[in-house]
Amino acid sequence: MPRKSDLISVVGVPGVGKTSLCRKLSEKVDYPHINYGDLMLKIAKEKNFAETEDELFSLPIQIQHQIWKETALQIKKQKKALVDLHGLDQSPIGYILSLPLKIIKPSLIILIESPPELILFRRKLDPKERIKDTIKTLTEHIEMLRVSMIISSAMIGCTLSIIQNINFNETLNEMKRLVMLHQRTSDSREKNL
Repeated sequence: MPRKSDLISVVGVPGVGKTSLCRKLSEKVDYPHINYGDLMLKIAKEKNFAETEDELFSLPIQIQHQIWKETALQIKKQKKALVDLHGLDQSPIGYILSLPLKIIKPSLIILIESPPELILFRRKLDPKERIKDTIKTLTEHIEMLRVSMIISSAMIGCTLSIIQNINFNETLNEMKRLVMLHQRTSDSREKNL
């Protein structure tokens, strides 16, 4: 029986450190890193829709959704990957679940969290233009993401792990431990089928 895909979604608010952690983690475990936003931009460039993230997210919502869906379909083809995405995006009208559960069924969701003050500090050091948050709005986003991932993991029947990213190396080691344990558990389950 062919092994089903083993996709691990790593989610967190912008500036929590998930991309840096995923890049480093993919060097230590046998899971390639896929940044959802980068792949969306690549697809948008190939279709001559956009050249930058700002252009991508200024496109009509129907085109953005088409690119988002095509990105998910490409990721679904992977045997295994660390899929790096926000999980829940802010928009002018509210929150939008950005984990494409109808297409991608992760076997594990790792939610990266940090204190809001630390995230805001990291954002100041990052040259990338990010959403302007206050402690209050960022705290709400973190709480909404947590609730969304609890519900998402229950809906699709996957494990959810929540990790605090205060110290990069400690967080990286904890993520590595989780992924290795997850892989052993998945391999064991597959042998028993």
